[in-house]
Amino acid sequence: MANSAGLVDWLLEGLVPLGGVSARRMFGGHGLFRAGLMFGLVVRDTPYLKVDATTRPGFEAAGSQPFTYSRGGKPAVLGYWQVPPAVLDEPEEWRAWALAAFAVALRAQRGK
Repeated sequence: MANSAGLVDWLLEGLVPLGGVSARRMFGGHGLFRAGLMFGLVVRDTPYLKVDATTRPGFEAAGSQPFTYSRGGKPAVLGYWQVPPAVLDEPEEWRAWALAAFAVALRAQRGK
């Protein structure tokens, strides 16, 4: 489940204009953080962003899938969906989707 350091560095480089974005090793991959909130996940060289009912339809329309893993022999789903490849082709688009995921993380924090 290792990630290539190059991908994580490339993702972070594209998010520099947002300010304060960092990556931390976790879950056998990396978490993407801003202001102490995790809004993204990179596992097996695949980036995922945090979603909620507001943003999920955009991921579904793009044909993305949720991040899943095995827990106790059964599939478990987290609230992170694969970033559509076309989004990664456009730096401004990547930043917009990442910023929307950060907004999801903020809403989730407020809801606690």
